[in-house]
Amino acid sequence: MAESLICNNTQSRVSSVLNRAVKQFGKKFMFDSDEETCWNSDQGESQWVVLEFPQPVKVSELRLQFQGGFSGKSCKLQGSAKEEDLKHIVDFYPEDNNCLQISFQTVQYYSSPSVITTFCHFCIRLDKCMYIVTIFSQIELLHSQLTLLVQ
Repeated sequence: MAESLICNNTQSRVSSVLNRAVKQFGKKFMFDSDEETCWNSDQGESQWVVLEFPQPVKVSELRLQFQGGFSGKSCKLQGSAKEEDLKHIVDFYPEDNNCLQISFQTVQYYSSPSVITTFCHFCIRLDKCMYIVTIFSQIELLHSQLTLLVQ
């Protein structure tokens, strides 16, 4: 099993928390490796999760786990270097179930690999998604062959 890239210096933001009940449904539950806990967003057409890493990272795989019946219909992964506007990386379409889903593998949408490896900010936009159970991402560190799992 790979070790987690999420550290004390990794910052996360979410669009909302169900009934503002942060202690019960807050963003910290996306990364606690406990299948009994989750981040629950408030109701709304579009929800999002932003991750800001302390160093540039390259996404090689994104894993999402939704609560069945409350998954995003169409989703986007965006990224940017610090202080820059988000750039579109990939659209993905998760299945409406509670299985861990690999949404894409080894993104190669840019002719120059350095374009994506400089990203520190990632935004996952979830369309028509009311509740999120857990979000996992498999991340590759810049200039490293080591593949790490974000939990």
